[in-house]
Amino acid sequence: MGNCFQKTYEIPITSGSGKSSTGASRRRSFPKQDARQPKPTASSASISRTPSSAQIGFILEKPMVDINSLFTLEKELGRGQFGITYLCTEKATSLKYACKSVSKRKLLSRSDIEDLRREVLILQHLTGQPNIVEFKGAYEDRHSVHLVMELCSGGELFDRIISKGNYSEQKAAAVCRDIVTVVHVCHFMGVLHRDLKPENFLLASKDEDSELKATDFGLSVFIEEGKVYKEIVGSAYYVAPEVLQRNYGREIDMWSAGVILYILLCGVPPFWAETEKGIFDAILHSEADLRNPPWPTISENAKDLISKMLTKDPVKRITAAQALEHPWLRKDGEASDKPIDSAVLIRMKQFRAMNKLKKLALKVIAENLSEEEKKGLKQMFRNIDTDKSGTITYEELKVGLSRLGSRLGEAEIRQLMDAADVDKNGTIDYMEFITATMHRHRLEKDEDLLKAFQYFDTDGSGYITRDELRQALSQYGMGDEATITEIIEDVDIDNDGRINYEEFVAMMRRGNHM
Repeated sequence: MGNCFQKTYEIPITSGSGKSSTGASRRRSFPKQDARQPKPTASSASISRTPSSAQIGFILEKPMVDINSLFTLEKELGRGQFGITYLCTEKATSLKYACKSVSKRKLLSRSDIEDLRREVLILQHLTGQPNIVEFKGAYEDRHSVHLVMELCSGGELFDRIISKGNYSEQKAAAVCRDIVTVVHVCHFMGVLHRDLKPENFLLASKDEDSELKATDFGLSVFIEEGKVYKEIVGSAYYVAPEVLQRNYGREIDMWSAGVILYILLCGVPPFWAETEKGIFDAILHSEADLRNPPWPTISENAKDLISKMLTKDPVKRITAAQALEHPWLRKDGEASDKPIDSAVLIRMKQFRAMNKLKKLALKVIAENLSEEEKKGLKQMFRNIDTDKSGTITYEELKVGLSRLGSRLGEAEIRQLMDAADVDKNGTIDYMEFITATMHRHRLEKDEDLLKAFQYFDTDGSGYITRDELRQALSQYGMGDEATITEIIEDVDIDNDGRINYEEFVAMMRRGNHM
């Protein structure tokens, strides 16, 4: 989970069969296999609220500490399913750190608690190693567990690359070398990462030569020799084929690193589709394209390394130690210093950017459905919410979809759950359910799209202007100038600096092909 939680999501499109499509989403991870998150029982709730008489914390099993006596928690850096990451200052030294505060109320199952304990152990075990975030310590109080670690203030990997405007194979090789070094260190130290993706790599500082750091070990496990892992974990674009076959080992990390390298050189992932199932099918049955542009301009050595990292047979896949000796990846190796085609950066920016306007527009459409239109969806929600708590858990969703005749597999149901669970609290509330289930057919109805467009076009001019975007997005904490510029650049086809109705409709209906 590291210094920065995922902050964006894409509402899934559900068809009659229940299959989902993520649009341009790239930031969603699979929920953890074990974290099905049953609703809290009286005993689990009391455990999380009441420490023992000796003031020993139930999670970390050591004396509890008031985090505010050691650190001053400052601005929020990000949030995710289990908690919030803050900038913090150590009172004794005035040094800045990142503090991930995990609410005990969110740890609803034994496996959630074990996952957090394991993350702490792995951070302690790996700290001090190259390209891995430094861990300061873990502290537990009555309400939360706080993981304090090095503050990586240089931002995300792709943001840095895009902001520079150009880079070369040589630079891509340096970045990939840092990522493969993380894999090598993890495997040598007996850790399987299981969730390597660009968002989990942050730059330590804003300096030009800042070190790249791996920051999220929330899905990592200690390697047990001879053990075959079966949990479906990871992120859709980066997941290795053997994960989908529920039979994998340490080799999956090199596949994920290979996908990142492919994006660094091409701008988009090697396996694309409109739905997670389509992505999975492509991963299992298709080969990565190394022929079409920009690949004719990329060196043969680079393509050789990618082919070896994206070998479907894990036994034949290149290891981290072998990759670090590859002529393209070695320091002072054969990677070219010729600038990579600027079209790659444009594609990377489109891939990198979550379309925040689309997310907000879907919410507007859902909130403006009439009571008559909501009737069927409301009854469906009640039928799935079997304990009448007003929220749907993973288990209830799984059983409910099964009763409806859905043939979705567990991985797809988890993807659906994760996407619909907008506030990342492990359950789906009524509005989240409505937004998710109404999505596909509503995008075909002009009157719904017009209603959403008019929500943003407050002066009725027929255009969504920069000021109108700022006003709408600021209500949801997204009104910064960079986000507004990103949206206009992504949606404004005729480049007049504003968004007309036709451009808005095209944005709402398009998938994630580029």
